[in-house]
Amino acid sequence: MVRAPFRAAADRVRHRLNQLLPPRTRTGARPAARSGSRPRTGAGTGLGGSRPARTVALGPAPNPFTRALALGAVVVLGAWLGLLVVGSIRTPVGPMDTNMTLRPSLSGGSRINVAPLGALELDSHVAPLRLDVDVDRLDPERSQALVDQPERFSGLQDEVTRDVASGTRELAVRSCVAVVSGATALGLVVYRRPRRALAAGGLALTLLAASGVSAYATWNPKSVLEPRFSGLLSSAPSLVGDARSIVAEFDVYQQELARLVTNVTKLYDATSTLPVYQPDPGTIRALHVSDIHLNPAAWHIIASLVEQYEIDVIIDSGDTMDHGSAPENGFLDPIRDLGAPYVWVRGNHDSKVTQDYLRGFRNVRVLDDGRAVDVAGLRIAGTGDAQFTPDRSAPAGGRPAARFEGMRLASALRDQERAGTPVDIAVAHDPVTARETDGTVPLVLAGHVHRRVNEQLKLGTRLKVEGSTGGGGLRAVQNEKPEKVRASVLYLDRSTRRLQAWDEITLGGLGLTTAEVSRHLPQENLDRRAPSPTAPAGSSPSSATPSEPSR
Repeated sequence: MVRAPFRAAADRVRHRLNQLLPPRTRTGARPAARSGSRPRTGAGTGLGGSRPARTVALGPAPNPFTRALALGAVVVLGAWLGLLVVGSIRTPVGPMDTNMTLRPSLSGGSRINVAPLGALELDSHVAPLRLDVDVDRLDPERSQALVDQPERFSGLQDEVTRDVASGTRELAVRSCVAVVSGATALGLVVYRRPRRALAAGGLALTLLAASGVSAYATWNPKSVLEPRFSGLLSSAPSLVGDARSIVAEFDVYQQELARLVTNVTKLYDATSTLPVYQPDPGTIRALHVSDIHLNPAAWHIIASLVEQYEIDVIIDSGDTMDHGSAPENGFLDPIRDLGAPYVWVRGNHDSKVTQDYLRGFRNVRVLDDGRAVDVAGLRIAGTGDAQFTPDRSAPAGGRPAARFEGMRLASALRDQERAGTPVDIAVAHDPVTARETDGTVPLVLAGHVHRRVNEQLKLGTRLKVEGSTGGGGLRAVQNEKPEKVRASVLYLDRSTRRLQAWDEITLGGLGLTTAEVSRHLPQENLDRRAPSPTAPAGSSPSSATPSEPSR
């Protein structure tokens, strides 16, 4: 009798708690009474009265797949938050202070942000994590020590390697702590159960370890030879130096990284007496342009590239015009002032009227019917396009006409070979025509399709197709998005006249101001290693002399 009021009060408290807590964790929840079970007796109806069993409905159990997906989302979000908050370190690399950070990424790789130059992207690994290195500043004391003691440049590559290795180890430990802490903390907030939170932290650590294994397995030290630049276009070539020096004079990873640090040091401290990089005199620089399509902005871009890269010869694979009419000829006049020889072949939008007008320019070499010329140390042959598209009265020849023109060009190249004057580069407008020269020339250039193609043909000829240097021309305003402006700088050895490397320059189209430079090397050059780990010629401390800073 006395206990009845206390039991009723306890029931009321439990009832209040049941209204506040989720169904599966409610206080006092009991399964429904089984059939045939003996009912409980007690307070509630009086002494000796029967008290019916209380039934609390449980919510439907969540789908295992949904639970796993939710846990994965918690782990990824928590790990990302952890990396964002504490997953970075500040570490010196040579004379520079840097911040190293791991970021989630679908493609992996590494990104080096060098203010004020822009960014350098490397395909260093494949993993869901990207390494970001932000170069904050040049340390005055360490850079001055390099200026005062030039002999330290010989050991700079080892110093940089040690700094990077030390920073990477510290970043790996800190990232593990950040990932596990972030996932565990978010798991505790979401689930409010220590066991689920620890499971989230363990899964995050497992995913990070798997990412590390993937990065280690796909690590590509040669990626430093094929970087992609974005930012200040004029500084991009000097950041890694000359293509031939990269191939012949550097150990693939350690020395090139040291060279990167050295050149950035020079760019930051332009008034010092640090040794300035000198281009290899054995390198011929050719600028490949195509499909300008009456865009006057192209001439300013080409003139800038000629000056920045010290271009020896410009090769235009056609479609400079839109209609090939005589009134358009005045558009070609800026070619006279570009500061380099201009080799040109006719495209399907260029007429014989256009071709005859260009023949009158002193610095222009017009190629047609397999004609070959010697210019800037190269022997170049080419042919005009077999069709003139604006002329609707003439029947379209299509691919058969393009292939026939290619066979005529291949025959002319074989004649040059038999005469003892082999051709180094062949030029045609249509890639269909260019493909017919396979086996007769080391390199053939084309355009026409407004996109880049780089292909090693079956018989050994390399086909390089350039995009539109005019961004598709003024007709590009009709497109939904502006077409990008594209050109390439080709680096050729002066003695062998073989392609050593090329820089692909990509600019934003009409109304855009983006710029990107990416360096590429043929596979045979990527496979080469430097014979010795000495400093590059022209940059060694013993031979360095003060000169103007790099542009």
